[in-house]
Amino acid sequence: MNTIEEEVPLGRRRRRRYSVEFKAQVVAACQGPGVSLAAIALHHQLNANLLRRWVEQAEGNERFLVARSEVSVPSAATPAFVSLPLETRNARTGEIRVEVRRADQSITVSWPTSEAAQCAAWLREWLA
Repeated sequence: MNTIEEEVPLGRRRRRRYSVEFKAQVVAACQGPGVSLAAIALHHQLNANLLRRWVEQAEGNERFLVARSEVSVPSAATPAFVSLPLETRNARTGEIRVEVRRADQSITVSWPTSEAAQCAAWLREWLA
């Protein structure tokens, strides 16, 4: 997809100009939750500061928003919640287990859950 409206002659560099449709498409890609503007800019070979300016203009400029609504951009599917089963071995036994491994050596310390505060104090002291 050619995003530059005019061809650049060899030699001296000229300022690139982007179509309103291209800007709207890129800004729409930035609207999802948790989207990195820097990643979108890299993907489209844009400067992140330029893209941020486009996003700010889109938020305050009605003309830009109208052009954006005319462009059909597939929305990224929101990932569904994935439930993972947790291992509850220690909950059944009623103990806190701390296992430390270093190279080929291992040490395991067990504490009753009723003494969790003392276990936390011991860990803080031990790790200090």
